[in-house]
Amino acid sequence: MSRFFWVRHGPTHAKTMVGWSDLPADLSDTAQVERLAGHLPQNALVISSDLSRARATADAIQGQRDRLAHDMDLREIHFGNWELKRFDEIEDEALIRNFWDNPGDVRPPNGESWHEVSARVDRAVARVMAAHPGRDIIAVAHFGVILTQVQQALQIGAYEAFAHRIENLSVTELHWQGGRWHAKGINHLP
Repeated sequence: MSRFFWVRHGPTHAKTMVGWSDLPADLSDTAQVERLAGHLPQNALVISSDLSRARATADAIQGQRDRLAHDMDLREIHFGNWELKRFDEIEDEALIRNFWDNPGDVRPPNGESWHEVSARVDRAVARVMAAHPGRDIIAVAHFGVILTQVQQALQIGAYEAFAHRIENLSVTELHWQGGRWHAKGINHLP
């Protein structure tokens, strides 16, 4: 059995769609960061997205755990031309509504679709599991990344996955057992 402990990075405080922009995480709540680090298995390997908000969060919780190389495939959704914009700033209202209400093949201009994000994250997870079979993995990533895996574990549609909250510095625990993912906890704040 493999266990993944998905950790959402610390908050950026941005009020826009933040995908591949490299905004820093606010890790000033040291008590919460310490609770998070203490909650996670000590023998786990730590991996993160290559974006600084995820890297810094992984640094803050790593402790004595071994660290794997940052992985670009664990980046947030690429919002393309919508990056760092508020929803009400998007001119094509029908397209943005369709992107969120019917996630799948719809993509922002110069961005990626939900299916593309899911495939990218699945590749990263498969690589980590193949290289470290049966190991506990702490993966520090982003809202959309974590939801792709929640969708698989719960065997629900993408729209239903979006209904789940994934708070900053929360843990979503998924187990690979019997050839599929099982959700053991979603959005747990230690």
